[in-house]
Amino acid sequence: MINTLSYIAKISAALAIGCFFLIACENKIEVVRNLGKSTLGVEEGKNIESYISQAGKVKAKLTAPLMLRYLLDTPKIEFTKSLHVDFYDDTLGIETNLFAKYGRYFENDNKVFLKDSVIVFNVSGDTLWTSELYWDQNTQFFFTDKPVKVKREFNNKYIHSIGIKADQTLKDITFYKIQPDSYIIVADSTY
Repeated sequence: MINTLSYIAKISAALAIGCFFLIACENKIEVVRNLGKSTLGVEEGKNIESYISQAGKVKAKLTAPLMLRYLLDTPKIEFTKSLHVDFYDDTLGIETNLFAKYGRYFENDNKVFLKDSVIVFNVSGDTLWTSELYWDQNTQFFFTDKPVKVKREFNNKYIHSIGIKADQTLKDITFYKIQPDSYIIVADSTY
């Protein structure tokens, strides 16, 4: 009789514990679906405001509605819903602004790839438009081999080119293939 009671007690305890685990393991279907959506190695940030500095000096301020940081062999950061950058001079005055609908920062190379409606303009009013542009953080130069339109404020004329290299203030620009519909002033070499 004692063995029968002990046996029934053990069975009852096992059933109670089993029911507890069955109830505790219940998941909502939304939670299970969202587990499949999460991507390993990706960090997401919203309403980003970041300051870029070199040698202890603030050089730029970046704002973006969405940032995705991929923790891969070659880490990269993507700005898939636009980005805006204010570049500062040594007195922390804004000298150049940049806007693009998409950007990708390659952390190991310190280079930024920008595309889709890229606009760069400085405090003098000089403006650069292109579909794709790179910015080298180390040299502080922009470059591209894509079509570019540049408006120089001093003469209010446009220069069309295929490819450029320009410092981030847009004061020093090298045009690679100037197009026929451009207006440029060539320095007089007779002096």
